[in-house]
Amino acid sequence: MIRTVTTTPYGDQKPGTSGLRKKVPVFQQKNYAENFIQSIFDALEGFAGQTLVIGGDGRFYNREVIQIAIKMAAANGFGRVLVGRGGILSTPAASNVIRKYEAFGGIVLSASHNPGGPTEDFGIKYNIGNGGPAPEKVTDAIYARSQVIDTYKISNVADVNLDAEGSQQIDGMTVTVIDPVSDYAELMESLFDFAAIRKLLSGGFRVVFDAMSAVTGPYAKEIIEKRLGAPKGSVMNFIPLPDFGGHHPDPNLVHARALYETMMAPDAPDFGAASDGDGDRNLVIGRGIFITPSDSLAMLAANAHLAPGYAKGLAGIARSMPTSGAADRVAEKLGIGIYETPTGWKFFGNLLDEGMATICGEESAGTGSNHVREKDGLWAVLLWLNILAVRKESALDIARKHWATYGRNYYSRHDYEEVDSDAANGLVAALRDQLATLPGKSFGALKVATADDFSYHDPVDHSVSKNQGIRILFEGGSRVVFRLSGTGTSGATLRVYIERFEPDQARHDIDTQEALADLITVADEIAGIKTRTGRTEPSVIT
Repeated sequence: MIRTVTTTPYGDQKPGTSGLRKKVPVFQQKNYAENFIQSIFDALEGFAGQTLVIGGDGRFYNREVIQIAIKMAAANGFGRVLVGRGGILSTPAASNVIRKYEAFGGIVLSASHNPGGPTEDFGIKYNIGNGGPAPEKVTDAIYARSQVIDTYKISNVADVNLDAEGSQQIDGMTVTVIDPVSDYAELMESLFDFAAIRKLLSGGFRVVFDAMSAVTGPYAKEIIEKRLGAPKGSVMNFIPLPDFGGHHPDPNLVHARALYETMMAPDAPDFGAASDGDGDRNLVIGRGIFITPSDSLAMLAANAHLAPGYAKGLAGIARSMPTSGAADRVAEKLGIGIYETPTGWKFFGNLLDEGMATICGEESAGTGSNHVREKDGLWAVLLWLNILAVRKESALDIARKHWATYGRNYYSRHDYEEVDSDAANGLVAALRDQLATLPGKSFGALKVATADDFSYHDPVDHSVSKNQGIRILFEGGSRVVFRLSGTGTSGATLRVYIERFEPDQARHDIDTQEALADLITVADEIAGIKTRTGRTEPSVIT
């Protein structure tokens, strides 16, 4: 039986960079999740009888909201729901299921790399039929509906058994619980030379993968250990936990410090990697070297032809604006397009759908390709393993040869987390006020060439996205970028991106923070970070 429930709007349901993210207690408010899910359905057209994919990263409150979403999908007229067993679907796996089974769209429950638990973070994101995050015109429509919503529809039925694969009927809709791993594993096997990687691993090459008690655990266990033959124990923390074991599931050098220290030890494994809460980010560390996400994008693009799925070459490379320009030089040498977009994977979707780009990446540890419409952490790790297997060189050697060929982009991101929102917005407003007067100013040896607030003109749908980050470019190719992140749930996160291009091979072994020291000082001088935020140092340095 379908019930129509009277409700009242919440004013804070505006989706951010990747869906609606709030603390669990916010989502537990009466009708809060129901309002947002109904707003998604009300913003869509033509889904009667169609298929909806539902899954999440296993964090706290995942199962409860999945039950709500299933019952509301039935009440609103969907014909079928595909849901991952146990409520599990990594974000890239969900994208693949949407595409493979030609679903109308999908609801992905995740707050990505943010912590989980009863008082921590939760999120709801809608993905469209191409498997990618909803574009801004859709998220704007969802938000507009959420501000006036007065009723939602839900089936009054018992909960679905999420732990048993198979199908059942709910008010005329078929609910099918599927294996969350098999479709994704088969896709990876079609892209990469598993035989070459198996040979590499059987020859004593040691790999360690930290799933961070998050969603990629089952995927990495199946692919790296079972299908590729890595020794048992190569995949650590592989059981997804609602609170991620009390840890922060962000694969960076702070929250994955133990992996970094393992890879820097004298007896380190040959290759180390990690992924995040929902499986769309990656950390790559070779023995004795951390590969920055920006460098990883460039190196993967330069070597992608070594994997069967990319043997014919790349159509183009796309990167978010804050990501370093390392990939630009690869694109130039390959004679292919390079596209600079705002942060947010949704901006890559049009380029991928039109065949203009093949590989995309963001400095925030997200890399992917046209195989799905999301960034994909495990995909990046497998492509690295494929390259290592074919080149028969270490990650350190590959990096050094890459820098010798293309030059090195010294690059770092400084995050100031949970900054007072008014202070953060005031800092950005003050920066915008300086833009017209900064060009031509000198700060020590650094002279500002240009300064702007990045705007993106989509070459496919011709939409315009303004105010996407403040760029200060110096003569000689260095730059500093300031941006407020849309992925947090409390306060504001100020991200400062610092970059210096170094063509001289003799200067490719400098410590990154040392190489960027003058730019870091100038960034604070221009923006007044310490004065305005009260922070003497970043929360996280990547």
